[in-house]
Amino acid sequence: MRVAMIGTGYVGLVSGACFADFGHEVICVDKDAGKVETLNSGGIPIYEPGLDLLVNRNVREGRLSFTQDLAEAVRTAEAVFIAVGTPSRRGDGYADLSYVYAAAKEVAEVMDGYTVVVTKSTVPVGTGDEVERIIRDARPNAEFAVVSNPEFLREGAAIDDFKRPDRVVVGTDDDRARTVMSELYRPLFLNETPIVFTSRRTSELIKYAANAFLAMKITFINEIADLCEKVGANVQEVARGVGLDNRIGGKFLHAGPGYGGSCFPKDTLALTRTAQDAGSPLRLIETVVDVNDTRKRAMADKVIEACDGDVGGKTIAVLGVTFKPNTDDMREAPSLQIIPALQKAGAKIRAFDPAGTVEAEKLLENVEFVSGPYLCAEKADAVVIITEWNEFRALDLKRLKQLMSRPVLIDLRNIYTPEEARNVGFSYTSVGRSDA
Repeated sequence: MRVAMIGTGYVGLVSGACFADFGHEVICVDKDAGKVETLNSGGIPIYEPGLDLLVNRNVREGRLSFTQDLAEAVRTAEAVFIAVGTPSRRGDGYADLSYVYAAAKEVAEVMDGYTVVVTKSTVPVGTGDEVERIIRDARPNAEFAVVSNPEFLREGAAIDDFKRPDRVVVGTDDDRARTVMSELYRPLFLNETPIVFTSRRTSELIKYAANAFLAMKITFINEIADLCEKVGANVQEVARGVGLDNRIGGKFLHAGPGYGGSCFPKDTLALTRTAQDAGSPLRLIETVVDVNDTRKRAMADKVIEACDGDVGGKTIAVLGVTFKPNTDDMREAPSLQIIPALQKAGAKIRAFDPAGTVEAEKLLENVEFVSGPYLCAEKADAVVIITEWNEFRALDLKRLKQLMSRPVLIDLRNIYTPEEARNVGFSYTSVGRSDA
């Protein structure tokens, strides 16, 4: 099938490349000339394991291309995906849908013949109705259907998530559109992937409900971690004991500095706004948002306490600044609150991240970025692990300690055990465990 993918951000680029790998003919569209030029020259503007190989292979085999010309891509497409950003609107937390609506208007002006317009962007309930109205107003006689097809991609594992998903959700009541979407995802039928066909509004809500539930699990275990520290329990053992219950499951029960990224913060906030407007407030999710924001700020206090209550003039080595490993995404990363708070308290920050330095330098001031974890630790008064990159899971703790001015290790991801850190001679602090 012929597919147009509007937007070459994280969702658009991964989805476009995977559809091409399924055998479809995909043209990805972006208004950013620099991004299109990078892609056409074989470069990848985002960090995602395996994406460079996937993109380059499908470009080479003629199934994937990139352009700024939306008309060229849409006119011959049977399915047009809108995969543009929906960031939180500054000031009120609502999803900014201006890019979605602008794309819908442009699509309406150039589409030719029956076209399935698919919202791949994460959008609030009712957005598909407005997209349909925009297109109908612009082209009253056009043949088209507007479909919701939310993405459930985890950064760092997006390709596998797309090709081996837990489910595919499609929101449409149009039989022709259902046929088109079934054909697009036909390769997944071999894996017996559940294809959930539902109404458009239900599909839109499924995405938000899923992200809110996962954010709630993270926040729940983080609050349990705080309780564990007060009563002398071990949050990792609590999480295991709870997660072995099949009704609950162990995923997303890992205590840490709070969730971040491109999805959970903005989606939980947007969902609470939608619920408030509908007169059905989600007080549980409102609390999740508040608790998570507070937690990120509290992590800086945890570091300061581990440094005898004062970081003034001290060098703090930060390992990992992205919101999670295997991505360069800095959006809502805990480091963006922890590092400035430490600087405000007088600390000098040196940092290393395997992939996030370029993005982090745009957002963090007066941070010395270096090229490795041991270089980062040289003459440091404390090392803080914020992101659990694999590179940090088997550090030579003896070497690390020898390089430092003071043997203080703050492990906000519980990578190490208190015993192994103590045996090397570290003053060790983790999350939700007794480190004494």
